[in-house]
Amino acid sequence: MKACHPIAGIILSAGASRRMGTPKALLPLDGETFLDHLIRLFSEVAITPIVALGHQADQIRSGIQRGAEATFVVNPDPERGMLSSLQCGLEAVPEEAEAVIFMPVDHPNLERSTLAKLFASFETNRNSVTIPTFQGKHGHPVLIARKLIVELLALPTTAQASDVIHCYRNQTAYVSVDDPAVTTDIDDRAAYAELLGHLQKTHRP
Repeated sequence: MKACHPIAGIILSAGASRRMGTPKALLPLDGETFLDHLIRLFSEVAITPIVALGHQADQIRSGIQRGAEATFVVNPDPERGMLSSLQCGLEAVPEEAEAVIFMPVDHPNLERSTLAKLFASFETNRNSVTIPTFQGKHGHPVLIARKLIVELLALPTTAQASDVIHCYRNQTAYVSVDDPAVTTDIDDRAAYAELLGHLQKTHRP
């Protein structure tokens, strides 16, 4: 189910993946890459996904199948940190988008129902910020109302997105979901192996 109000989706995939040793965006997951999976998921429920690239941008673009379904931006200096990549993505958000949902590429196993719950909460309550929780822990993706874009773009790259988001604590909806992917980042080979092992178990007949 698509959101009634236009929502832009930003996938952050600009990191160097040093601990993984290979671009996380291109890791296989259930027959598709991490990035392909998230592009497909976002395409099903949001307007055209925006992918923020940085390190190994050409390798990532040539290594995925769903590139035509996304808008790509490249952070010219990804070493400045994740906020700088988010800012690159926010600059590409279409004018008609009333909200933005963003997440790192290393939360690939996100369930579609999680996005649906976040969208439903925003549609009903119109909170400035909507955050999923799993077993009491806050996670990704984070959904923000359009009015926060200007504030996020104004931050110095030494800051963090949370510097703005925390200012809206009283206007934040926390949505409980039954989806461990919101709090599980696949940051190294051990975490990736654990994810594949979990998928193998859940797919057994």
